[in-house]
Order: sequence, then structure tokens, then C-alpha cells
Amino acid sequence: MPHRFTCSRSASRLITHSAFCLSETALDIEGVLKQALLRRGVPKTIVVDNGAAYRAATLQGICARLSMRLVYCRPYAPEGKGKLERWHRTLRDQFLAELDTTHIRELADLNARLWAWIEQVYHRQPHSALGNQTPLLRYQQDLPRIRLLGPLAAQLDELFWHRVARHVRRDGTVSYQNRRFEVPYELTGQTVMLVVDPHAGTVVRIESQTGEPLGAATALDVVANSTRRRHRPQSEPATAATVPGPNLLELVHRRHYHEEG
Repeated sequence: MPHRFTCSRSASRLITHSAFCLSETALDIEGVLKQALLRRGVPKTIVVDNGAAYRAATLQGICARLSMRLVYCRPYAPEGKGKLERWHRTLRDQFLAELDTTHIRELADLNARLWAWIEQVYHRQPHSALGNQTPLLRYQQDLPRIRLLGPLAAQLDELFWHRVARHVRRDGTVSYQNRRFEVPYELTGQTVMLVVDPHAGTVVRIESQTGEPLGAATALDVVANSTRRRHRPQSEPATAATVPGPNLLELVHRRHYHEEG
């Protein structure tokens, strides 16, 4: 059963973005939020539910980088969710009740129809709580006070990247999602922050724990890493024993016959 996430502007009842997702994770929520920002600008405050996915450190970091205040609904306080419940009822009565599932082959088909209905029907219907104005017209009245992305639009993907702490191993590598990446060898033994694109599953770069850039992270080449010149960190005693690396011949042997096969 798909999960549904929605971003809306409280004053105008305008839906900035809404989508069905196959799971209920922070990454799904962040994807919907990104589209909402692109479509309708950056709010000063975001009010979200109290679920674990909404309390993820990654979402908190995104809000901080965009100067958005993140506020959580109080538990057992339904009055704070009245507008959202009204939206859910409208969606059930007007969209889901009319949906012809014979045309739905994948999630993208469902979301395409959802957004078409929001833009063409919901946003253009008079709303009793708005004095019979439409959500779209009420939103347009607020345009002078809305903070649009502007130049930030070109950096939006970067603002949504995640930071993940990792310890640099003795061979100058770190791991992420069962893959290993090479980083500058002088960082051996330190804890660094991997800046990752969570949607692509790639490591973009590394930073210090205070956000200073430390260089690139590249996918591990096992053979090249075995012959990599080791520059020990200055803080390491000169008399420390050298850590033997993998056997080069065995690595070359496995690579050669694996590729030949």
C-alpha cells in the first residue's frame, strides 16, 4: 500500500507538492519537500508530524541549511492537524473515489494523475475557509512575501545531500552502503564526514566534522590501492610498524581470470 506525503501552505491551503511513495522514510519525505521548494518557494517554518522519519537528522540539516524552522506537532493534539485532516478527506472523496485504476501500471502513473487533479481541480475550487477564494488565488496574494529559491535553485541538490560520519581505515578507505572509497591517506585513523547523494548512492566528497572540505572520495580500485604510496600522518610515530597490504600478485591473478572468464 503506497504511503502519501504532502506539503502545503497553511494560510492558503495550497498544496506545494504531494506524492505517493512505496515506503515511509526520511528520504521519501525529503524528495517531496525538494519538489515543494522548487514549485512554491521556501517557507520560514515547516510543521511536521512526530514520526521517526520526520525526526531524522538529515531533514533537520536540510532545514538548517535553508534557514527553515522545523516544528513538530504535539502528541495527542488533533487541533494542530485540522487543516491536514480536511485535505485528506478531500483527497479521499474527490480523487481516490474517482480514480480509474485500470490506467495505473506503476507509481509514476498514480502520481501524475494526483498532481494533475491538484493543479487543475483542487487549486481552482473555492474553499469555504478562504471566504470562497480558491487556494491558488489566495497563494498569489502572498507572492510578495514568499521567499523564492532564486540562485539557490542551482544548489538545491547539494543542499539535500546527506552527511555521514565514517572512520578512515589504515589503508586510507571508508565504507558506504557496502562499498569502499579511497580518501586522502593522511586522514587515516580520523573520523570524517562523507557528503553523499542519497538518491544516487554515491559519495561526492569528504568534509571535516566542522564542515571544512578535505578532498575527494573515489571508488576503491583494489589493485591500485595495494601499490598506493602511503604518506603517514605526521602525528604517527616514525617507528610505527608498516601495515602490510594485500598480496599484489594474488589480486592481479584474481582480477585477470575474473575478467577473462
